[in-house]
Amino acid sequence: MNKKKLLIATGGGDCPGLNAVIRGIYKRAKKAKEWEIYGSKEAFNGVWSDPPFIIPLTRSKVAGIHVKGGTILKTTNKADPLYYPVKDEFGNIRFIDKTKDLAERIKELGFDAVINIGGDGSQRISKALHDHGLPIVGVPKTIDNDLAGTDMTFGFQTAVQIATDGFDKLVTTAESHHRVMIMEVMGRDAGWIALHTAIAGGAEICLIPEIPYDINKLVKRIEARYEKGRGFVNIVIAEGAKPKDGTLVFRDGESGSRHVKLGGVAYELSSQLKEAGVRAEIRETVLGHVQRGGTPSAFDRVLASAFGVKAFEMVLEGDFGKMAAFINNDFVAVPLENATKENKVVDPKGYLVHAAKGLGISFGN
Repeated sequence: MNKKKLLIATGGGDCPGLNAVIRGIYKRAKKAKEWEIYGSKEAFNGVWSDPPFIIPLTRSKVAGIHVKGGTILKTTNKADPLYYPVKDEFGNIRFIDKTKDLAERIKELGFDAVINIGGDGSQRISKALHDHGLPIVGVPKTIDNDLAGTDMTFGFQTAVQIATDGFDKLVTTAESHHRVMIMEVMGRDAGWIALHTAIAGGAEICLIPEIPYDINKLVKRIEARYEKGRGFVNIVIAEGAKPKDGTLVFRDGESGSRHVKLGGVAYELSSQLKEAGVRAEIRETVLGHVQRGGTPSAFDRVLASAFGVKAFEMVLEGDFGKMAAFINNDFVAVPLENATKENKVVDPKGYLVHAAKGLGISFGN
């Protein structure tokens, strides 16, 4: 019997739980028997390679990988087929849409279906590939938890736990030295990690992209925490946070990428506070990619494994052009349009912000 061929790709930033999804797909596929499972290395770069950098997934390759961070297929946030970088005759980089070519290439390689694991950018690619006739299913992945169409993305809970562990350590040193400690976490457009960490860690101040802050109100809050030189303040700030009438803090983007690199907002905030008159010593910590690494939490292992099973069952049912989603404690299929039409951001009037304010956390607004 000629078996059908399924291709798995992991794209965008890595996060804890990717391997658990791959394992979940493989183990569910083995029960179906008529499918062979393959993985494309470095997202769809493995498809473009000549020869293709595509590997067969076997029992030995997926055994025990659910406890490991990262992805055995490797990943990249470059070479997006929607904005594929090419050089013109003058050596300048421009971006073109190669999704039609990619869809045709995957079909030429004999694949009957694709499961694309990734965040908003990856699922926009999934949507474009499906529009070009490729049978594809998406799986939601991002530590930022900002993908629409699902209540939760895997990787988020682990990132929050890592951030909270780091924050807990800063609280004790802040108290010991009567300092202001600023901890910067990931969150380009959405402040979910910062908000959850602030509540879990007992922060005095939480700054997120959805609520621009007033530096003068932050100064008043900090001064209220000090009495005769005694006191301390712990601040969590998302990398995409900015002051009222201010701009994002970023560095240049990498070659071949359309995206700028955020980072350094903790140091910018520190400078703003000093200029505004804060007399206490201020120290800054940027967690960066620590939040993406390490062993996934039990919750993320369960969520990711179930996503893998659901995604393959969608393939079996021919339910393409959709994404596996976790909604109201159930695993369902939602149209890719639902996942890509907008980012899921923190509601400034939502229950978590309300709860944070009830706990005395300031957002500087």
